[in-house]
Amino acid sequence: MFHTKHRSGSILSNLAACFTLICSLFIALNISPVTGVIVPPARNETGVSAYFFDLSQVQLTDSRWHDNQNRTLTYIKWVDLERLLYVFRSNHKLSTNGASKNGGWDGPTFPFRSHMQGHFLTAWAQCWATLQDTTCRERAKYFVAELAKCQANNGNAGFAAGYLSGFPESDFTLLETGRLTNGNVPYYVIHKTMAGLLDVWRHVGDENAKTVLISLAEWVNKRTGKLSASQMQSVMNTEFGGMNDVLAELYYWTGDNKWLTAAQRFDHAAVFNPLASNRDQLNGLHANTQVPKWIGATREYKQTGASRYLDIAKNAWDMTVNHHSYAIGGNSQAEHFHTSDAIAGYLTEDTAEGCNTYNMLKLTRELWATSPSANYFDFYERALLNHMLGQQNPKDNHGHITYFTPLKAGSSRGVGPAWGGGTWSTDWNSFWCCQGTGVETNTKLMDSIYAYDSSSLYVNLFTPSKLNWQQRDITVTQTTTFPVDDTTTMTIGGSGTWAMKIRIPSWTSDATISVNGEQQSIITAPGSYATISRTWKSGDTVTVKLPMRLRLISANDNKNVAAVAYGPTVLSGNYGNNRVGSTPTLTLSSLKRKSSSRLDFTGTANGATVDIGPFFDAQGHNYVVYWSVSGSLPTSA
Repeated sequence: MFHTKHRSGSILSNLAACFTLICSLFIALNISPVTGVIVPPARNETGVSAYFFDLSQVQLTDSRWHDNQNRTLTYIKWVDLERLLYVFRSNHKLSTNGASKNGGWDGPTFPFRSHMQGHFLTAWAQCWATLQDTTCRERAKYFVAELAKCQANNGNAGFAAGYLSGFPESDFTLLETGRLTNGNVPYYVIHKTMAGLLDVWRHVGDENAKTVLISLAEWVNKRTGKLSASQMQSVMNTEFGGMNDVLAELYYWTGDNKWLTAAQRFDHAAVFNPLASNRDQLNGLHANTQVPKWIGATREYKQTGASRYLDIAKNAWDMTVNHHSYAIGGNSQAEHFHTSDAIAGYLTEDTAEGCNTYNMLKLTRELWATSPSANYFDFYERALLNHMLGQQNPKDNHGHITYFTPLKAGSSRGVGPAWGGGTWSTDWNSFWCCQGTGVETNTKLMDSIYAYDSSSLYVNLFTPSKLNWQQRDITVTQTTTFPVDDTTTMTIGGSGTWAMKIRIPSWTSDATISVNGEQQSIITAPGSYATISRTWKSGDTVTVKLPMRLRLISANDNKNVAAVAYGPTVLSGNYGNNRVGSTPTLTLSSLKRKSSSRLDFTGTANGATVDIGPFFDAQGHNYVVYWSVSGSLPTSA
């Protein structure tokens, strides 16, 4: 800030001249100032057929998605950084500067304290990337600078060089010798910290983040490099997050082969071997412990070309999506997988942990890039719309979340974890894993709407948004009220010859696509991409109509127990504050839509009229998602 009034005219003239020069440089270099600082990877990936746009190239516009984003932004721009630094400073023998202690999973004595901060780093970096929000950028940079001070004090704290955490390094010795019994999951926490530092480096361009990250990675490499293969396999019996993922990513971004070697030490044979042989042995496994490993397998495939990694990830995805997932796209009960196709028997209060779906969406993106199938985005849409969107409490201006999404008849959202309990997450006394992934999810809701290859633009999701395809000097503005309405319109800015590939969901039929009001004679088969190849000019419009109908999503193990969906949207019955005993029987023929401008329905269950609406809007009341079903759906509603 300038604090003097002297020579203000001269100062303003100089500023204007500088601004004009900067803008002319951007134009000359064909760089958009909106894209921010992006660190390019050091090497190319293997087996990738299509690419997602950088976060800086897509922005949400007014919608429920945008509202979710704004609530989370309010929280991450408000949260006290000194409190978040408390456990790091305390552990590394630095002053906590009079900061208050956090509670919940970041309390000073909680075993895996300091995991949450990595999620905040990622959320701030994503906020900067998509919105160029300087508050988020400066928070990320300040936090990293303070972590660097912690790391630099390791000699005084009695830690090895590079170590960085909120708990003593001795926990790793206990882990390696099979004597860790305090509930800590040390490498799980290290993964979160490394992932956050990587995101601040690549999205913000902060070299300090790179330095701290590399130093921490060196510590991991030295520590794990001293262990035998059998010792490493024993270490991996304790949840370790996505260590193979972040280390493979570090190899991708730096080109240093030692990070790939370190990543492959975290290949968990007990999990990978059955999956490589396409054997479903998920029963009894802690669900979210597994999914990050599978994401890591896709990263390792892209860095090595070894097909076994891809087989592991694809088989895991197929098993989970088709045999272990609920209608809303979430999986797990009491955080665990059960036998294949066991759904109806596990409709409880502790279903669908949020982290699992966050990670399944990441896995889906990784696999889609290797094989751009609409099938992947049918699942992505299902889980994002029906689980993640409603995981956040819309009445909370800090965007707090439910850990579990209950599917027991008569349940309501707002259920915390077994370890710590509670309802919705809180500002200071929760810091659950799902709260961490929640701030990430709601700052990257735009990351998969569009993608591209050498000749095509993919439209994967129908979300109000604007794409800046700067590689072709093209913009695409998508306008829609989907899924309330079945139509979306995309308006092109700029000109050029390329193909638009629009996902035609498996839940629709008789989809139509019009360009500038003229219906196109192209194939719009459900579960595929419809392709329009043409020379585009600025102002062209593409209108996509995806007719919706009522449909059943039956439990795999009991076809008489089912959820009802309208198009992509899972519906639920509103029971207010009333208790619900056994699963109600819904008369399917009674279902009727009440409004064309809202997804409001009525139906008859156990002889009484029930209001039925989108499950993502089922907030503040008891609901029913899975019904005992009777009869047949109406041909129109």
